This record gives sequence, structure tokens and C-alpha cells, in this order.
Amino acid sequence: MLRDEDRIFTNIYGLKDKSLKGAMARGHWDGTKQLLEKGRDWIVNEVKASGLRGRGGAGFPTGLKWSFMPKESDGRPHYLVVNADESEPGTCKDRDIMRHDPHTLIEGCVVASFAMGAHVAYIYVRGEFIREREALQAAIDECYAYGLLGNNNKLGYDIDIYVHHGAGAYICGEETALLESLEGKKGQPRLKPPFPANMGLYGCPTTVNNVESIAVTPTILRRGAGWYTGFGRPNNHGTKLYSVSGHVNRPCTVEDAMSIPFHELIEKHCGGIRGGWDNLLAVIPGGSSVPCVPGAQMKDAIMDYDGLRELGSGLGTAAVIVMDKSTDIIKAIWRLSAFYKHESCGQCTPCREGTGWMMRVMERMVQGRAQKREIDMLFDVTKQVEGHTICALGDAAAWPIQGLIKHFRPEMEKRIDEYTRNASPHGAVLEAAE
Repeated sequence: MLRDEDRIFTNIYGLKDKSLKGAMARGHWDGTKQLLEKGRDWIVNEVKASGLRGRGGAGFPTGLKWSFMPKESDGRPHYLVVNADESEPGTCKDRDIMRHDPHTLIEGCVVASFAMGAHVAYIYVRGEFIREREALQAAIDECYAYGLLGNNNKLGYDIDIYVHHGAGAYICGEETALLESLEGKKGQPRLKPPFPANMGLYGCPTTVNNVESIAVTPTILRRGAGWYTGFGRPNNHGTKLYSVSGHVNRPCTVEDAMSIPFHELIEKHCGGIRGGWDNLLAVIPGGSSVPCVPGAQMKDAIMDYDGLRELGSGLGTAAVIVMDKSTDIIKAIWRLSAFYKHESCGQCTPCREGTGWMMRVMERMVQGRAQKREIDMLFDVTKQVEGHTICALGDAAAWPIQGLIKHFRPEMEKRIDEYTRNASPHGAVLEAAE
């Protein structure tokens, strides 16, 4: 279990002063100018050495992503864009950072912008996050007043930060759709290449990073990459914010070390499973877009990228959704299908047509008003959607259903058997029309 002195987010619960003065008293903004004086290359190399991987779900190495930005300017400005469009069901970590500990993010924006030669940073906030945007804007205003931002500031590097409020579209969490929305266009993903590091916002070199990825970088630089790599297994270093919801005794967002066992995470921070461990049915370990894992497999799971991939799922945003045996698992996955059908932007045919088709079949599966052969057909359709779209929303819609079929097929067949009209292996029994 992580010691309090090793926590990066010192006010994640809002129990302390979140103002600039309070943040400075807790060690934020400490020696920021000295960090910048060490140069761009030192910062990028230190972030690379720390093993920090993107905390938005994909887990791409952050330092490597920063290094893709051109070293020399060709006349075009460079931009940093922070993805605060936290719309993944079950995920609620970035909102706590913005609401209670905003100075970690603002300082991170300064450091990351300097490392990439950007003088402007945009923070794209989810449409429903009203209080979070207000807290973030108030913190930015404090920094301007104190001389930490703007031209000729105390840090010696000119940087402006703007907060942009989205309109509530889940698809704008995808980095290129976010850039389209930021430019005032319809939020639809772009084809890649070109990648944002070459042609991003307004056709200029841009890096898009998650809130947590940016917020942790100043502390990593202050304490050193060696300190950060002391947590977690190889290739899974650092600390992580876990958002635990569902059927636990104390749902929470908590910072702990990567590679913590699932059992320890739940027992120490959440007071255990509701009704005990024998009552655990399944867990969605990384936000709604990753496949669920049966409770029996999940108890000893290691909460990191590699550990959950071995179980056929993923860490994603570390939004842990716990379901006990009172859950109708088929209906739960149908609800996720309905969400992805609603949020599809409609640009790619497999996603536009497939999400609606999968949702309608899942709706019949919930009732049992289906035939057993349709389970295989449903799985085949998820494979036709997965990997055949511009962005990962098609994959996100397919994976929960694939996890359901893989682990809970007997439940689906039992539901169909209970719906007596379809109990026959030859299909539905014909009924008189009177």
C-alpha cells in the first residue's frame, strides 16, 4: 500500500486548501523554474526514464509521445492539448483532480508545454463538468495574478492556458475528434496519418495527453525517475488513480501503486465486496470499454497493463466496476451497448450500423427472446466491428459483448431456455395469430 508521503495528489478528496497558496504549502510549484532551466531534452528523457504510460486508457509511453514533437519550429506554433473529456462510464478520476487539486494539472501543463516548445495549452473539459471547469478556471486566474502564467512571467517561459468547454459528446474523448471539436467543427475522428505531432490543432504540431498523465509529471521531475520506477512491475511503473464503483462497501477514487493486487485494493480502500468475496460475480477493471472478468479470476489479479491483459481485459483508465451476484450481467452489458450506440458519431459504417444492431440483439438476449445460434452470430458481428473503424469506439462497443459471451455464455443460454418459445433447438415455435 502506498505511503502518504509518496502520493502525488495531495488533495484528491478536497479536504485541504485547493488555492494556489494551499498547493504551494503542499509542495506544488516548488522549484518549477529550476526544472525548466534544465532544458527540454532533460525533461523528455526523465519522463521517458520514469516509464510513465498514458493514463487515459491506451497506456502509450508519455515521454516517447512528447519526443515525437519537432525539435525545431518550422514557423508553425506548437500546442499542448489536455484531454479532460472524461466520459467513459465508471471513470471519475480526472474530475477530482480538476475540482480539488487543479494546480497539479496547471503546473504539469507548464512543464509539458516547455518540453514540447508550446506556448499555448488548451484544456478540453467535458460538457457536463460545470463545477470542475469553474474550479480549474479559478486556479488558472490565480496563477496569472501571481505571475506564473502569461508573458514575462516568473518562470521565464511565456505560456497561456485556456479552458475549453465541450458539449457532452463521448466521441470527443478521442484525440483527433477532440481537436476537430476544439477547432469548432463536428467532433468526428480524423484518419491517421498524419498524426497530431505533425499536423494537429489548426494544422500545427500538437500533443494530446490525459489530465492524470500531465498532472503527475512535475512531481516525477522533482523526485526523479528512479523514485517513480520504484512502484509497480517493469513496464508498469508509477502510481495510479483507481476509481472503484459498484458493489463495494466504500466506493472511492484512490491513489495507489501500480501492480497492486485487486484483493488488496478492494480490502484496504473499499472495505471489501458487498456481501463478501463469495458474492463477487464479475469486474470490469478499466472502464466500460474493456471486457469483464469473472470474480473467481479477478480476486488475485494484478492491477496493471500486463496483468489484466493476461486475463483478456485491460487496465484502461483503472475505473473498476464491481458487480455482485445480484447483478443481471446480460442487462448490464446491454446497457453499455446502448451507450455506445448512442455515442457513435456515425462516420464509419461498421460502427454506425453495428452498434445499433448489437444493442438490439442484446436487448432480446436480456429477455431471452432469441435463439442460441444468435449468440455466435452476435460474436461474429463484434469481430466485424472491432478493428474496422477510424477510432476505437467500435472496439469499445465490441469488447464488453465479447467478454460476456466468453465468460457468461451459459447464463445467456439459460435465459433463452427460460423463455419457452425459443427453448426448441430448431428455433421459435409458431403461434396462432388469433
